[in-house]
Parts: sequence; C-alpha cells; structure tokens
Amino acid sequence: MILTSKKKRAQRVRKKVKKNNSERFRLSVFRSSKNISAQIIDDINSKTLVSTTSINKKKDNKNKKIDLSILVAEDLAKKALEKKITKVYFDRGSYKFHGRVKLFAETLRKNGLNF
Repeated sequence: MILTSKKKRAQRVRKKVKKNNSERFRLSVFRSSKNISAQIIDDINSKTLVSTTSINKKKDNKNKKIDLSILVAEDLAKKALEKKITKVYFDRGSYKFHGRVKLFAETLRKNGLNF
C-alpha cells in the first residue's frame, strides 16, 4: 500500500495525539476548499458522538469561509456541552494548524471545550 504524504502526515499526527490522550474523545476536522466539518468521536466504542458541518449552514454571498468556520465551531461546542463533553483532543489530520483550522480551534476554546 502506497501512502501519499497527506496520509502519512495524518497518521503521524493521529498516532502522537492518541498516545497522549487515551481518556479523552477525539475531535476530528475535515476541511475542503468550500466547507468545513467536524465530529467528536469515541475511539474506544467507534462511535460518533457529535457532528456538524457547514454544508447545512445558511450560506449567503457575504458569508466567507472564515465565517462558516466560526459558525460550525460554535454549533459543535454547543452540541458537545449539551452532551456534557468538555475535554477532547484536537485531531487536525493532515492540515496545518493555520488559517481556518486555527480559527476553528480558537472558537472552540472560547466556547468551553478544553484541548
């Protein structure tokens, strides 16, 4: 099996993060060119606990991708706090902690998630 550099980076990041955080849930982020989605996963039971995406958010011509990232982060934090999830670890996958991913993480921290 030939792995691309993106898959190698994602596996390397996930391995390091899982090793240090065995008792927390994983917050996985997916970013495409137009949308962003995230989910909180229980790796022990292989279940998705909370998920949200920018596809179903209101899109106007004035909404930028950064604004959609903030909306998704606020929605995810609200859903997580309803299920009493406060501690997660941030799995950025193959994406750099920069731009929309960084703004997403900062918004989650402001709204009460710890990672």
